[in-house]
Amino acid sequence: MDFIDTIGDLRAIYGEAGEAPRKKQLPMLDRHAKDFLALSPFAVIATQAPEGLGDASPRGDGPGFAHVLDDRTIALPDRPGNRRLDTLENIVRNPAVGLIFMIPGMNETLRINGTARITTDEALCARLAMNDRPALSALVIEVREVYMHCAKAFMRSHLWKPETWPERGAMPSLGQILRDQIKLAASAEAIDEDLAKAYRATLW
Repeated sequence: MDFIDTIGDLRAIYGEAGEAPRKKQLPMLDRHAKDFLALSPFAVIATQAPEGLGDASPRGDGPGFAHVLDDRTIALPDRPGNRRLDTLENIVRNPAVGLIFMIPGMNETLRINGTARITTDEALCARLAMNDRPALSALVIEVREVYMHCAKAFMRSHLWKPETWPERGAMPSLGQILRDQIKLAASAEAIDEDLAKAYRATLW
């Protein structure tokens, strides 16, 4: 199998980007980006792990969970999790981040690239509270690039079309998967029940 390892060879296949794709990249949030963030309940944040490995992590909350602080800055709450802290540890080492924000039912997405810092500022974490529980910390992201991403990936995948979704039973429960992967002694049902209890107690 041959692999492409030069930009020239890559461009020979795909050609150059047109004027509109180049010009749509903005250096700050405009009103459309702010409106999108106000409606978005979900994002994926990409960071760089040690030894250069990429890492992507989901982030979700109520619509508008990404708070606009100003035209060049947004803040994301961090909630209780499994304490792996992959994203946060990566940011401590390398602040570069890329985010894709989604709105359910909308095929276009919003992409933001920039640099992130972690803060436990009480006022900001309180502002990002959910169910009267302040965020454990907040990611303050300096926006460097903002642009809308076209709908093709979502159109091809039919992501928002329930009639294309597989039955949940096509995959085992997380309890069964964890039991198989890390050889837990407990039954899959017991693991699933523990997970459900943890979700109820520590969602925020």
